[in-house]
Amino acid sequence: MPLAVASTPQRTSRRPLTVAVASLLGATLFWAGNYIVGAGAVESIEPLSLVLLRWLGAVVPLLVIAQMAERPQWKQVLAAWPWLVALSVFGLLSYNLLLYTALEHTDAFNASLINAFNPALITLAAAAFLRERLTRRAVGGVLVALAGVLLVLSNGDLGKLLQAGFGTGELFMIGAIAAWSAYTITGRLAPPLPPITATAIQASITVVVLTPFSLPAGGPALPTTQGAIASLAFIALFPSVLSYLLWNRALTVIPAGNAGVFLNLITVFTALFTILSGHPYTFAQIAGGVIVIAGILLTSARGPRGGAKPFFCRRRRAGNLEP
Repeated sequence: MPLAVASTPQRTSRRPLTVAVASLLGATLFWAGNYIVGAGAVESIEPLSLVLLRWLGAVVPLLVIAQMAERPQWKQVLAAWPWLVALSVFGLLSYNLLLYTALEHTDAFNASLINAFNPALITLAAAAFLRERLTRRAVGGVLVALAGVLLVLSNGDLGKLLQAGFGTGELFMIGAIAAWSAYTITGRLAPPLPPITATAIQASITVVVLTPFSLPAGGPALPTTQGAIASLAFIALFPSVLSYLLWNRALTVIPAGNAGVFLNLITVFTALFTILSGHPYTFAQIAGGVIVIAGILLTSARGPRGGAKPFFCRRRRAGNLEP
């Protein structure tokens, strides 16, 4: 998932715009692949080992690319270590650990549909903690998206959901999007940092934090089959490195707010992978996914000339980053 970017989009010709859109499509495609491939990987690699091995494999390429592309002032970057630790714990560690645990109990499509509610949850969290403006349109979008999530969670039977409650995988996935919301809010409060550099440092912190938990059990569970090795290599390279590069490249051309709409494609791509692979799906999943995405689009839409009437509005703290 994307981080805040310090670069400013520039007006460009059609060719760079085409490349930027293609980069966004590639980034979201690889993030969708994390759900599909991750669901298969957790069958042979337990979640803690998968998170540790993922970032262990990604940290060196990220550090090299950060140095080559951003040439950061490492002393200034490391001075922000409390923020980087918090971001690492909320995002790269907690989100992924909860996600992969969820994928042990639910399918990738279901997990991605719940994850699609994340932008709406972030909107609510930003209003509560950052005093950002919350319009009636946004509230309506959040409620629509929530209805879609409940449709997915209940598989079309809300009465059954009220009686039986959430499944284990769904609960872990709700925890995952809560962790990512905390990550996003923290990122908006943190000082501006080069995005790839910040990701590389957070990956390093994640490895350092998880290693002591892994060693008493004999270290991370290494993949033993060709399929598991290929899955780990894909996760460490494509969603962990290339997606961030493609996303941040695109944000030099396309504003972050416009690019954020592309995140809905993670669910769309996951649905396509599910259908094309012959994996079973339900009408409630498809209908719920459409409703969730419609709600998110409504939440992010702006009224004509910014004329949407605030439902809840406080003064926003200056200097926050846009993820």
